[in-house]
Formats: sequence, C-alpha cells, structure tokens
Amino acid sequence: MKNRSINRRKSKRKLSNIKESPYIFILPYGVLFVILIVLPVLVAIGLSFTYFNTIEMPKFVGFKNYIDLLTGDSVFLQHGISNTLMYSLIVGPIGYLLAFLLAWMLSQVPHRIRTIYTVIIYSPSITGPIMMSVVWKVIFSGDQTGYLNYWLMKLQLINEPIQWLQSPEHLMPIMIFIGLWGSMGVGFLAMLAGLLNIDKTLYEAAYIDGIRNRWQEVFYITIPSMKPQMLFGAVMAIIGTFNASGMAATLSGGTPPPQYAGWMIVDHANDYGFIRYEMGYASAITVVLLIIVVIFNKISYKLFGDN
Repeated sequence: MKNRSINRRKSKRKLSNIKESPYIFILPYGVLFVILIVLPVLVAIGLSFTYFNTIEMPKFVGFKNYIDLLTGDSVFLQHGISNTLMYSLIVGPIGYLLAFLLAWMLSQVPHRIRTIYTVIIYSPSITGPIMMSVVWKVIFSGDQTGYLNYWLMKLQLINEPIQWLQSPEHLMPIMIFIGLWGSMGVGFLAMLAGLLNIDKTLYEAAYIDGIRNRWQEVFYITIPSMKPQMLFGAVMAIIGTFNASGMAATLSGGTPPPQYAGWMIVDHANDYGFIRYEMGYASAITVVLLIIVVIFNKISYKLFGDN
C-alpha cells in the first residue's frame, strides 16, 4: 500500500510539472510549424531529386533538375533570377526605409490621427492584388482612357498613347512602383509598435548626456531600442519581395508577360508545377529560392540581430 501511495504521488507530481511547463504553451505552434512549414520544405527537397508528373510515382533522377535549372534553363537564368533580385533589392530596402520613416513620423502625431493614418497606409498591403487589378490597370491602361496617358497627352508630353503594361521596358518599373505602394505590411506595424513602446526616459537621459537633435535621437536611441522590430520588418520585407509573383501576368493580362518582363522565380515554379505538372523540377526551383531567402535572412540577422 505504501509503495502504491508513493507511486501515485510521483505520477501526480509529474502531471503537475507537465501542466506547468512552458513548453505546453508553444506546443500548438510547434505542431502547426512542423505540419505547415517543416514538412512541406522536406517534401519539396525530396521531390527536387525526382521526376514527378503528379500521375506516376516519382522517379529518382539525382541532381538532374538542379543541373538543368542552373545550366540550361535560359528563362530562369535570364529573367527569373535577374527580375527577382532587381525587384527585391529595390522594393525591399526602399520599402523597409519607407516603413520605418512613416512609422517614425506617425509615432509623433496624436493617437486618433495616428490610428486613421495607420489604417490608410496599411490597407494597400492587404488589398494589393484586388486594388492592383482594379486601380492600377485603369491608371496605366494603354489607350486614351488610361489616366496616365490622358494626362500626358493633355499636357502635350506625348502624341499617342503608350502601351505601359505591354511594354517590357515599362512593365518592370511599374511593378516596382506598385510593390513600394503595397510594402507597408506587418513590418510597418511592428516598427510602429516598437517606436511607441520605447521608454521615454531614455531620451531625457540622452539629452542630459549630450544628444542635441532628432537625427542623433534616431541613430543612438530609437534604432538600438527597437532592434527586434527592425529585424522582424527586415525578414518580412525579404520574404515578401522574394515571394512576389503573378503581378506581371495580372498587369499585362497574360502568362507569360511580354518577353518575360517581370517574370519572377515563383512565377517560374508555378509555371512548371501547375501548368506543366513537372513537380520535381518546380520543387528544385523552390529549393533554390529558399536558399537565396535564407542567405538574405542571415544578412539581416547580422545587421539587426543580438549577439
């Protein structure tokens, strides 16, 4: 009887320890992370070494998909990588700086006005695809009814309408402009939250120690105090820009867009995966994209992460 009582106490103590464990709180996130993130990535890596047409069983082909992709796929090498890097290296950093600048400016205004402006600035990032197809196609329409052509002809800057969305020279700059317009996403909100939660006494102490202007405030107090939010905004900017897809097809009205202008890596993966049904090759494309994103995230951690 005594041993049984001791065992019951031990089991109750173990159960109590499990209930009070902090790992219980992150268990739902951990399960979802494995199912939605880790498992698909592992499946994609595995499929990238196979030929898989979604009907027959996958056939192991080794590194053939990667060799074909990096040596013989001219569309990927000439358009996919270059367009994605150009879009990401322009929209990512400029959108990131704009997000910080707007968040810093909004943190200076009263609460009610700040809420209204925050909703206005944030709304394009959640309604981007719909607004893009409705608003921007009307503005950049290639006939005389397009707003941009109408005003340029009215100002006598051009004599005939320009095919903005069918021209390879104009399509990519328009995509970059629209990308910047919709770049105030969750990273912008995180920066605004970080700015509003900085301890105000730090600024008072800094002025006593010799800080004289707002620029010194920003570089010596504001940015160091919100490094986690800056890092989060940088990671979200990188992921958002490298995952951009479908914009050129939506604007130009067809797939592929004229001369593959604005053709992104994700567009290439979607083309092989969901139109040609070459899932193995499409998986190899996504794995290459994953490696690129990881490299840029490492750079972000070097810049904003804590040692």
